[in-house]
Amino acid sequence: MQLRYNYRAYPDASQRRALASAFGCARVVWNDCLRDRKEAHAAGLPYVTSAELSRLRITQAKCTEERAWLADVSAVVLQQSLRDLDTAYKNFFDSLTGKRHGRKVGPPRYKSKKDTRQSIRLNTNAFALQGNGTVYVAMVGTLEVEWSRRLPASPTSLTVVKDSCGRYFLSFVVDTEPDIFPEVEAESGIDLGLSAFAVLSDGTKIDSPRFLRRAEKKLRRLGRELSRKVKGSKNRAKARIKVARQHARVADRRRDWHHKASTQIIRDNQAVYVEDLAVSGLGRTRLAKSVYDAGWSAFVGMLEYKAALHCRTFVKVDRAFPSSQVCSACGFRDGPKPLHVREWTCGGCGTVHDRDHNAARNVLFEGRRIVAAGRAETLNACGAPVRRAHVPAQRGEAGSSGRGRRPSPESLAL
Repeated sequence: MQLRYNYRAYPDASQRRALASAFGCARVVWNDCLRDRKEAHAAGLPYVTSAELSRLRITQAKCTEERAWLADVSAVVLQQSLRDLDTAYKNFFDSLTGKRHGRKVGPPRYKSKKDTRQSIRLNTNAFALQGNGTVYVAMVGTLEVEWSRRLPASPTSLTVVKDSCGRYFLSFVVDTEPDIFPEVEAESGIDLGLSAFAVLSDGTKIDSPRFLRRAEKKLRRLGRELSRKVKGSKNRAKARIKVARQHARVADRRRDWHHKASTQIIRDNQAVYVEDLAVSGLGRTRLAKSVYDAGWSAFVGMLEYKAALHCRTFVKVDRAFPSSQVCSACGFRDGPKPLHVREWTCGGCGTVHDRDHNAARNVLFEGRRIVAAGRAETLNACGAPVRRAHVPAQRGEAGSSGRGRRPSPESLAL
């Protein structure tokens, strides 16, 4: 499997200027190449190949007066920007033809220098891990890094990211082997909700932390301060960073909590079954803020890749399955119920059910049935074929957002 590990970096002033130049050059190459392809398509000309774009917009552009500054950054950054554009077009074409499953992907769009998040991507020719715990990046220098954990293998690529609140992160992609957990007998169905974040089929309830709701008062105050600042002023820029930092703090806390909860569930259960919720649809209702505050999609994604990593079985149950309408004791379907009904009595056998616990048990039974029928789309049990996948571990999984103890150079040697 491919996993992504993120670490906080602390570039000095000159390195920040070099990174800003690299971000801008990568953006210009992307926009120039995208413009050429759009103009060729509008004129009815053939699709412009990557080789032609590389020659025109990178090699020859460096010799012109208006693009001479492209030579100030690593050529790898420019070539990777072109490769990323090719990937974006491939995803768009595959989405049109049906080769790519899931939500439809739109065509590539131009990048703006006003975007608060910037990034560049490098291969192994443009970066190197130093023995003293630092990372050398071509044309930037040696970056100070806070290592929250040891990399399990030599990285195959590096992405340098500057987020909306001005923090810098190094994101490494590494090839790893599955880390098999000891087998256990337990299996669990999970019902996700808002009053309780998750209810397991064994009756365990995980309370919802509601990080955004708890930070709303401070966010409102910071938003009022931002609205009073003059547009374009330095004070407005400072106020915007304060708001971004508060949002980043909320996101970091939520991500860290998701990782801890998902890891515990995967460790304690040999098989995990969860309902495939339509989060985007629920995000258009009056419950939108609470739904996005819960972060169900991110949590389910963590369960899925950790199940593959640790050789557990993970299955999504169809969202059309009426988990809240069927009695888990006798199977009698008692019909839909409004959300305020948290307990109900089965009309068939008279069993009194907690709504969420009953739904979790039904998800467990349906998941077992899917596995027994051999129709599980994501069967990742130990011994089953696991497809090679690029799994982006979140910052809370493998990153460090603050200054911690630096490991010894020997422990970082790969």
